[in-house]
Amino acid sequence: MSRPIPGPHKLSPEILVRAYAAGVFPMSESRDDPSIFWVDPALRGVIALDQFHVPRSLKKTVRKQPFEIRCDSAFDQVIEAGWKPRPGHPDTWINDEIIRAYIEMHEMNLAHSVECWLDGELVGGLYGIHLRGVFFGESMFSTRTDASKVALVHLVARLKLGGFALLDTQFLTEHLERFGAVEISSREYLERLERALGVDGKFPVDASEEEIKAAVEDVLVTS
Repeated sequence: MSRPIPGPHKLSPEILVRAYAAGVFPMSESRDDPSIFWVDPALRGVIALDQFHVPRSLKKTVRKQPFEIRCDSAFDQVIEAGWKPRPGHPDTWINDEIIRAYIEMHEMNLAHSVECWLDGELVGGLYGIHLRGVFFGESMFSTRTDASKVALVHLVARLKLGGFALLDTQFLTEHLERFGAVEISSREYLERLERALGVDGKFPVDASEEEIKAAVEDVLVTS
């Protein structure tokens, strides 16, 4: 179970950095609710990058390159698309204050998006927070088949290329289990978090097309 911890209504990048480094993250009851609380899950979802798994059918899709993949070209749009209600998810956990703070983190190079584009339209993607060797995945969306899944593969390729040690998914879902996500105790999570924060990960926003292509193929071959 999650343990809400009352927190401030005004977020700043400094507050967020301290919170994520301590293993907690902000949520709101809904988009229209101005209140914010801190969540410290008793069980945490994580993906060890060396245990990431890509289903066979998705490998074929990734190699066909159906989407143009961009990084950090439309961070605001990815957040907006990620919070919109959709089937099975009628509401959102994020409000305007959290959105504003994440955009500030992005401007400081501490938050990133991986995006799938098709014919000039943003059709899928994900975003998250970057601290040292940890990437805290926040949300993903898709308006075309497999777009968010392809974005996840490209995210992991970039994290491995940048020397990251841990991908934090916050909670475990059946969808993420297919990719190797596991659920661990809060204590084990904090131990992994501490080790990963000791790693100097660099998110490769400006990596060359050849570097990214090689990193993605490495993920497909080894997963």
